[in-house]
Amino acid sequence: MLVGDRMSHPVITVPVDMPVVDALNLMRVEHIRRAPVVDKNGKLVGIVSDKDLLNASPSAATTLSVWEINYLLSKITVKEVMTKDVITVTEDTPIEEAARIMADNKIGGLPVMRGDKIVGIITETDLFKILLEMMGARVPGVRVAILVPNVKGELAQLTKAIAEAGGNIISLGTFAGEDPSTALLTIKLSGLSEEEVKEALKDLVEEFEDIRTMTT
Repeated sequence: MLVGDRMSHPVITVPVDMPVVDALNLMRVEHIRRAPVVDKNGKLVGIVSDKDLLNASPSAATTLSVWEINYLLSKITVKEVMTKDVITVTEDTPIEEAARIMADNKIGGLPVMRGDKIVGIITETDLFKILLEMMGARVPGVRVAILVPNVKGELAQLTKAIAEAGGNIISLGTFAGEDPSTALLTIKLSGLSEEEVKEALKDLVEEFEDIRTMTT
């Protein structure tokens, strides 16, 4: 899966000279938390989040009147609070690479570029939706979590045993185990009950970390 498959588009941008109050209202209306900032030629020059805009507001402890506050805020533009060094990705960036970039840089979204043109944005919300799909979170079934040796062929044996017992794998994910010698395997499947899953895997699994029936 590539970023272009799951990015939000068309992307909502804000101009550098937009007052922070107007930008914040735009985000509230459009239900977004960040937006790329463009100059008069449509060139990407920054990115701004709702937190950046809210932090531009005076403290609740201010002695200024509401009229003075509104006047001051009307003079502050997006350019003054935006992040100028923008990290971007392209449409053909693997989705896991975009997730790694966001996690490593502690950011919640990446503008997607096609040359020097903004064509979309990929956000943490998009990644959460993908995670739900990958884990089969909205599909009923039996969810099994087991710690397995991190050796060649282990996964093939488990999936074969499930298939031979009449189970259908909905989703499968592998995660880091307690140490490099193990992996935590999470499988969601249909067609078998919890007891039938245990019976099918009894010769391959010493202990189930977790097993439960999920209705959604």
